Amino acid sequence: MTKTLASATGIARLATGDADFDDRLDALLAWEGVSDAEIQGRVDEIIAAVKARGDAALVEYSNRFDRLSVASMAELTLGSARLEQAYRGLPAAQRDALAAAAERIRLYHARQKPESWHYTEADGTVLGQQVVPLDRAGIYVPGGKATYPSSVLMNAIPAHVAGVREIIMVVPMPDGVLNELVLAAAHLAGVDHVFTIGGAQAVAALAHGTETVPRVDKIVGPGNIYVATAKRAVFGRVGIDMIAGPSEILVVSDAGTPADWLAMDLFSQAEHDEDAQAILVSWDEAHLDAVEAAIERLLPTLEREAIVRESLAGRGALIHCRNRAEAVELINRIAPEHLELSVADPDSWLSEVRHAGAIFMGRYTAEALGDYCAGPNHVLPTSGTARFSSPLGVYDFQKRSSIIHCSSRGASELGKIASVLARGESLTAHARSAEYRIEER
Repeated sequence: MTKTLASATGIARLATGDADFDDRLDALLAWEGVSDAEIQGRVDEIIAAVKARGDAALVEYSNRFDRLSVASMAELTLGSARLEQAYRGLPAAQRDALAAAAERIRLYHARQKPESWHYTEADGTVLGQQVVPLDRAGIYVPGGKATYPSSVLMNAIPAHVAGVREIIMVVPMPDGVLNELVLAAAHLAGVDHVFTIGGAQAVAALAHGTETVPRVDKIVGPGNIYVATAKRAVFGRVGIDMIAGPSEILVVSDAGTPADWLAMDLFSQAEHDEDAQAILVSWDEAHLDAVEAAIERLLPTLEREAIVRESLAGRGALIHCRNRAEAVELINRIAPEHLELSVADPDSWLSEVRHAGAIFMGRYTAEALGDYCAGPNHVLPTSGTARFSSPLGVYDFQKRSSIIHCSSRGASELGKIASVLARGESLTAHARSAEYRIEER
């Protein structure tokens, strides 16, 4: 009989054949990525203060929230020399690994770069598209429970490849502690300016500009609920990449992958924070039992055991499905940020997967490789938004303008069509503007 209650490890056991499966899965997946009215009110207050008082508000909030004692933005500003110093000062192994990851990320994203194009019609009219980079991008890098030099690379390198003229990075500095790897990554990724500020106040500064922090055109990068709420609030004044929820992984296994490997793959996302989600799907119940046993055995070996345990108990699951077809249905229903196809022939699954941020193919492709150094971007749609969103890429840092250059003959022919349609909409100025260009024959 399939187990459907939470196991000894705290992770839920579900089965697609259970009468309450749909309700339980919906409850498991439910996530509100942005805050309640109380947090929204606090964020609105912070944004208004930064907009009104600029640097003074940033200093005040940094002292309050990051437990600092600074007098001016000069103490929260890092120049390129400091970034290079951090890079040069790394142990050789870290420096080499960071450089290797940066190069792989750069090579992958270089292939994404679109080019401008145009074509000429028979009458001489030229139509096309001009692709240009943003002038200035803002990169938000978390600095709370963990520090993420990989996020610096994944956010800043596509912007650099896209040709963005100026890249501004903000990263909080709780208790005055700076992470040298993060600064070194900023050096490698071509970041121009770094401000050690975080939270909603950093988002507000990037969106509105202050005496010291330049206003940007787009803000990218993950953060806590205050950051997510602030990004939503400033959208429209600036562009944003997405409202990112907690990290997620969905692993589909045909029982051929060692249970210890899969347990650790689930842990790799659960250790991000207590709200992260790790789900394993298989049609082999004995395999699920083996993975559950591996989870129980390996959990105590983790440095972040408490976080992983809470994540698995709150949002994790081992799901028993009837067959491969049901597994595919679950993939597309969940639309995971990270999908591991830990099966014998992952290529045969690919055409059926419609919704996933990144797809890790086969038994040897651990999701963790994509987080750091495989090359594709690790900034991915979460909370089911892979149904309509894509990974961060070069295209997120570029704009496209349509090009229309009519010849006299082309304007005349198009004018006849536009005139009829404009008059059909009762927009006579549109019609007459087009009709002026119609040639008499």
